[in-house]
Parts: sequence; C-alpha cells; structure tokens
Amino acid sequence: MTGIRRTVRMVLMVGAAVLAIAAAAVAIRVGLDIYYHRAYPLGYQSLIDEACANKQLDRALVYAVVRTESSFDPSAQSSVGARGLMQLMPDAYDWVRMRRGESHEGVDYNDLFDPAVCVDYGTDMLRLLLEEFGSVRNALCAYHAGWGSVKQWLENPQYAPDGQQIQEIPFADTQAYVEKVERTMEIYRSLYPEEFN
Repeated sequence: MTGIRRTVRMVLMVGAAVLAIAAAAVAIRVGLDIYYHRAYPLGYQSLIDEACANKQLDRALVYAVVRTESSFDPSAQSSVGARGLMQLMPDAYDWVRMRRGESHEGVDYNDLFDPAVCVDYGTDMLRLLLEEFGSVRNALCAYHAGWGSVKQWLENPQYAPDGQQIQEIPFADTQAYVEKVERTMEIYRSLYPEEFN
C-alpha cells in the first residue's frame, strides 16, 4: 500500500510540475506577445493605411520606416534636422514638393511635425524612390543616404555588380539602417499576419 501511495504521490507531483511548466510557458508567450505588440504598434493606422493604398506601397515597409525613424513620435527631430514621423529633411521635403509640382511659397518645415503632412510627403518620397531605383533595398538606401549616393553606388560594380541592385552598401550607418528596416518589416508581418498577408 505504501508503494502505491508513493507512486500516486510521484505521479501527482510530476503532473503538477508539468502543469506549472506549461503555465509558465503560456505566461511567457503572452508576455512576449504583449511586449512585441507594444514595441511594434500600428500607430497612425488610418493615415498610414490610406497613404499606402493610394500610393500602392507595402504597408509593412511604411510601418517599419516610421518605427525605425521616429518610433511613432510625431515631434521627433534628429540632430541633423530631420523631422516628424518619417524623419524628412527639409531638402527631401523640398524635393518631394518639386516632384509634385508644388511651389515653395508658404513652405513651413514645422508642418513636418503634423503626422498627416509627414506621412503624405514621406510616403510620396518612398514611392518616388521605388519608381526611380526599382527595389525596396535601393529605395531604403536612398531614403537614408540620399538619391545621389545611390546613383553613384549603382554605377560602381564594387557596390552593384549588375548595375541594378546594391549588394554592398559602403556606408556602415546606411547598411545598419537598411537591415533594421528590413528586419522590422518581417517583425510586422509576423506580429500582424492578418494585416500584412
């Protein structure tokens, strides 16, 4: 009888341990899920989704750029003067305005702190760069390092052996930026499969 009691007690203890481990695993998974959804939000969703629909942009790309550039802070300003959700520089803003055929009268770079303005011009910039350079990787290089840099890199076989796609990014900070945005795109697709697939 004592042996049976020990066996039953042992089975109950093992079962309790298995249940405790399973509960801990579920709690960790739920905690991680909450953390990642807070760290990678769908901020300004109506603005971003509408701009992406109108400009035929990959939503994961735009969310990844906004998260990487400003962490969804519309008042973000870099040390070099980039502003707003998509961290546009005044010259990039001017370039997009010129490509849109807008005059420079009444231009106020503080408008870039308005999420609607910044998303509108930032997504236009991404669309123009994608059309110009043909790939997300090339467009991200241009978004970070500038249009002229990417033109030069595409002409250099050391960086773009086929002249079409940048394989080797010569600026370490641009390389890190492109990798971060690409990784963030994948995280968004993984976290929100119903939104991005």
